[in-house]
Amino acid sequence: MPTAYFLLNVAINHEVEVIDKVKQILTQQQSIDFEIQGVYGVYDIIIKITADSDDNIRHLALDKIKSIINIQSAITMMVNDN
Repeated sequence: MPTAYFLLNVAINHEVEVIDKVKQILTQQQSIDFEIQGVYGVYDIIIKITADSDDNIRHLALDKIKSIINIQSAITMMVNDN
């Protein structure tokens, strides 16, 4: 199953709000597993998503996660299964 990591920078003091919104969105999705953690360092939040297809991950990245208010930047890294 395809896996991707999302690295998010969010507005100051909005980390918990963004984590809650991401959880709300992802728990409504079928055929995915996810883990989400707030972290210290260059990024504020890391999300690991395993889905049934690459297209499902792209849809989540472009249409769902990156459109959340208070996300200032997002990087998506697809895992290379080779």
